[in-house]
Amino acid sequence: MIKVAIVEDDARIRRMLSEVLAAAKNCQCIGAFSNGTTAVAKLPALAPDVILMDINLPDTNGVDCVVQLAPQLPNTQIIMLTIYQNPEMIFQALAAGAHGYLVKPVMPAKLLEAIREIHAGGAPMSPNIAREVISFFQHDPPSPKTGTTSEEVGLGPREQQVLKFLMDGLTYKEIASELDIGLWTVATYVRRIYEKLHVRNRRGIIAHYKVDGNKK
Repeated sequence: MIKVAIVEDDARIRRMLSEVLAAAKNCQCIGAFSNGTTAVAKLPALAPDVILMDINLPDTNGVDCVVQLAPQLPNTQIIMLTIYQNPEMIFQALAAGAHGYLVKPVMPAKLLEAIREIHAGGAPMSPNIAREVISFFQHDPPSPKTGTTSEEVGLGPREQQVLKFLMDGLTYKEIASELDIGLWTVATYVRRIYEKLHVRNRRGIIAHYKVDGNKK
């Protein structure tokens, strides 16, 4: 049974999602939240397998919720379920730790298929979102060069600081505390770093680039 949690401020959509999950044979809705604050406070204890996360929440941003939840729930897969389709928002969500991105409205069968796919290790995306991601890598393909320093790829001083903390294994929350900046700002810096280094995650940074350890 796949344990699923919902973070959605629209009561009608939240109820519809809950009903879809209740009717599914292999899914169970273990929590439905109307705001990010409550979701961030309660989801770590519930430890869902999958979270359906809206972006436009009344008290915060869904990407901020991902930033806070991802380090606490390393085994939880997060699907952004939203109306936003602009590349900036897509890459902020993925850089923050989301594993899938679906654009509303989503047919029940497609939603359940995406939940099963992400639970099996996939990365479900709406077709137009997948095209945006593919377009990004086609127009700015990963560099095969290794051993590139942070200065050579054009990282600014603050980006170099964030990069060093990422290499040291700090969470977004810890980086925000060290630099006295917001979680959203950290997520933005991380997205820019990933774009400039042509990688998708921390492992990509470690595998393809070396960082000057003296940079602070």
